[in-house]
Amino acid sequence: MCLCFLALGGDASARSRSEKKCRKAMERLGMKAITGVSRVTIKQSKTATFVLLKPDVFKSSQSETYVMFGVVKMEDMDAQLLTEAAEQSKASVPSSIISKGEQSVAEAQDDEVVDETGIDKKDVELVMAQAPVSRSRAVKALKAADGDIVSAIMELTN
Repeated sequence: MCLCFLALGGDASARSRSEKKCRKAMERLGMKAITGVSRVTIKQSKTATFVLLKPDVFKSSQSETYVMFGVVKMEDMDAQLLTEAAEQSKASVPSSIISKGEQSVAEAQDDEVVDETGIDKKDVELVMAQAPVSRSRAVKALKAADGDIVSAIMELTN
């Protein structure tokens, strides 16, 4: 299968003279217009994709050759995946707050200053990042686990 795509104007009134000539040449070659195509995606690499929205597609009657006319846009798949992940995390936050309602209230009341002697500040920050809790709860959990970060995180997330 052979694909050719030309990045030319979209509607008929905005077509240049050379685009009109190219379209006529496609018809003279026996290529038939295909209707109902709303999107064409061409994947170049794992992260780069070319997209034609509402293209004009012609197919050769003699082979599997397609020519597409339309405006080419490049989609960045990494950015799209990051956006989807951000949307999913936003959607999951309210349900986790609802399910941990009583725990959230306890955390709000648990913001007292706790003695951090004998506990490394980096360990406290790591526990706070892994188990979203207040600084005082992280310190208390680390002290209860004798400074063991993994045990403290496991205790706070269960």
